[in-house]
Amino acid sequence: MTRTWGSRLMAGLQKLGRSLMLPIAVLPVAGLLLRLGQPDLLDIGFVANAGNAIFANLALIFAIGVAVGLADDDNGAAGLAGVIGYLVLDAVLGTLNDEINMGVLGGIIIGVVAGLLYNRYKTIKLPDYLAFFGGRRFIPIATGLSAVVLGGLFGVIWPPIQQGIDQLGQWLIDAGDLGLFVYGVLNRILIVTGLHHVLNSFVWFVFGTYDGATGDLNRFFAGDPTAGSFMAGFFPVMMFGLPAAALAMYHAAPRTRRAQVGGLLLSLALTAFLTGVTEPIEFSFMFLAPVLYALHAVLTGISMAVMNMLDVKLGFTFSAGAFDYALSYGLSTNGWMMIPVGLVYFVLYYGIFRWAIVRFDLPTPGREPEVAATISATGDGERGPAFVDALGGAANLVSVGACTTRLRLVMNDDTVIDEPALKALGARGILHLRGGGLQVILGPIADGVADEIRQAVRHRGETLASPEVAIRGMESEAATLIDARLDDETRRAWLTALGGIDNLREIAAVATTRLRLELVDRRRLDESALSALGVAGLQRLEGDIVHVVVGPHAGAVAESLRA
Repeated sequence: MTRTWGSRLMAGLQKLGRSLMLPIAVLPVAGLLLRLGQPDLLDIGFVANAGNAIFANLALIFAIGVAVGLADDDNGAAGLAGVIGYLVLDAVLGTLNDEINMGVLGGIIIGVVAGLLYNRYKTIKLPDYLAFFGGRRFIPIATGLSAVVLGGLFGVIWPPIQQGIDQLGQWLIDAGDLGLFVYGVLNRILIVTGLHHVLNSFVWFVFGTYDGATGDLNRFFAGDPTAGSFMAGFFPVMMFGLPAAALAMYHAAPRTRRAQVGGLLLSLALTAFLTGVTEPIEFSFMFLAPVLYALHAVLTGISMAVMNMLDVKLGFTFSAGAFDYALSYGLSTNGWMMIPVGLVYFVLYYGIFRWAIVRFDLPTPGREPEVAATISATGDGERGPAFVDALGGAANLVSVGACTTRLRLVMNDDTVIDEPALKALGARGILHLRGGGLQVILGPIADGVADEIRQAVRHRGETLASPEVAIRGMESEAATLIDARLDDETRRAWLTALGGIDNLREIAAVATTRLRLELVDRRRLDESALSALGVAGLQRLEGDIVHVVVGPHAGAVAESLRA
């Protein structure tokens, strides 16, 4: 499967967006501790300080979380490398210019560096006298050295960049209603690609400064009376608007099918109201009625502007649900006004959705054609295998990841998936991306389902056959390999068929039965000669990367060719 530069960039941004969710997931407990410890609640200093400790070290937490999230196998060595890299970067910048404040962005950058270095060098082999520092132990060393170089570079270039970011953030803040409207619309539109996390990370954690805290979220909980504008407008939409849309879908469904969809829509509405997780509802109409979704994005932007006009300042640590509303209310400005605005939004959403669904006969839940379910109800232990089957089998899965509400997958062939089966398993939406990317929207269970899918693949004795995930230079632990090496004559025949030893940049045994080859020029391959050597098939990937299916002796062939 050939991927364009654009699709590779999109895939990288998708993975970054997923990685950002790991550190963001710790914020609710931080906000809970910080809020409960305040004088107007429990008035327990050490509880408040416990929560503040997390907010004070967000950059370090992001460095760890992003590094682990980007690492092919989520290995902790990448997280350690993120710690080392961030501490080195912070020390270098503090020495060169103590006015430089990269904030959370510095942690994200180091996390990306650590994750990429881990993926590239986790199997590096050093000379025997340095062998102890090879493999995964090399990653923190390489990241630390890279951080020294980056620190020197950022010490020179970051002051004007920091000034530019401050000016951009200040413009967005000073733009008032217009800036908030644009942000609200973009936030909802980018959900389609999952890149809203990237936008949010700048707005919530970078833009604006108050007493050392950066970003609207951090500044709000640090006591900045001007912070909270970029969060307040989400509360009416998530607590009132989208639950009203779910109610409209329920009433628009035929009476004979309301019992069938009522439980589903109630759970979606409660999830949005209580926690602020809205993607399951949004994906139930995003593609069925794109004009309706565009209107939802505009209404979100209007809510952001209206709440700012009313001087409402609210914050959250996870999302704009009832739990966060209750916890942040004591720090809010005019927080009570969210209730009447929310009630107006309830009426607006219900009226607009009910009219549009009936007027244009939209196939929202309960109105779509009934499709015979291909999979019966499954328990938790059966869910992983059922998803693997619906996704075309383990051999069709290249990589499996998840963020808060969706599976983020890379497939060998995304056209062979069984969409009715996925919907029977609870999928609220399915996104086909370029380059084999696939996203399955499930709601808050997505991360657990991803773990079950990976476990089901392992139980079938297979591995995820990804050139990014495969362990370069060593056999998979799940592989059954033959230790015997090729004889000299057979080895020469292999090298000739592969275009000569000078045509081989990298060789690895992956997915039990395959060779992963990075070639200088794949046109030099002699497919006829490879077939005569017993090759069962070739799979051409991006650039000059080729997978060669040779059977269970792939490891022996790889070792012999590298010798």
